[in-house]
Amino acid sequence: MISNERPSPYGHRPRSSPPHHKPHVNEDLLRSEKVQIERKTFVLALKENPRGRFLRITEDVGGRRDTIIVPATGLDEFAKLVNEMARASAETSTPDAPRTEGESGE
Repeated sequence: MISNERPSPYGHRPRSSPPHHKPHVNEDLLRSEKVQIERKTFVLALKENPRGRFLRITEDVGGRRDTIIVPATGLDEFAKLVNEMARASAETSTPDAPRTEGESGE
């Protein structure tokens, strides 16, 4: 018997559980912006529901979507870290890296 075939001391566990559905929560869209970067599309949506405001960031790459949600209480800190990462990237860019708008050739 291999390790994952041992009986559970907690009783029978089904091999595949039915999908867990969360109840739908109404969300109000406050603002939405879309940006295309290379092959990726990012949608930033500021929303609000009974639990509070949040930023939903959705990345779409060829139909595959990934989403993160940042509570509004953390947006300032999140923005600060993104700005620091952008600054660090600009400071450590390689000579053959694509230039951003406003950078000179020499």
